[in-house]
Amino acid sequence: MGQCFEGVLLIKRGESGAGSRLLRAGLDRVPEAAFHHHTNFFLAELAEGLGGAGRLAEGFVVMERALARAKRSEEGWCFAELLRKNGELLLVRAAPTDVANAEESFRQALEWARRQDALSWELRSATSLARLYHRQGRIPQARKGLAPVYQRFTEGFTTADLLAAKALLDALR
Repeated sequence: MGQCFEGVLLIKRGESGAGSRLLRAGLDRVPEAAFHHHTNFFLAELAEGLGGAGRLAEGFVVMERALARAKRSEEGWCFAELLRKNGELLLVRAAPTDVANAEESFRQALEWARRQDALSWELRSATSLARLYHRQGRIPQARKGLAPVYQRFTEGFTTADLLAAKALLDALR
């Protein structure tokens, strides 16, 4: 499991290729049952790393596996984040229908996060959707979707997610 987290850390640091290899090796070494509650999280991180390494087709295969696994096992604790990461992966690929599909993934992620009262997942999803709207010049929609979620936080303003949301809100002024 430590190897998996080390792979995730490398991906987050921008070393997508090395992180993906390490994470995949970790997932291959440990039976899925050993940390089945974390498998979908690791699969989503692997999909992100593969996308960042330019291996989008593999990333989508891994993401589909994570989404199918979450639906099959009813392991919904990170389903909002899976949907959000799927949307981000679609935006990297940027095929003709990918932008619309990414927007739908972000909207579904928001719905899941709200149903679960998972404010951090909601913030990430709202930030991804607002970022997409910002790129499209839909500034009022971006602010309207992100600001109320950001305003619900009472602490943690130095965390990466809240800093990113604040920077985006500032850019939307």
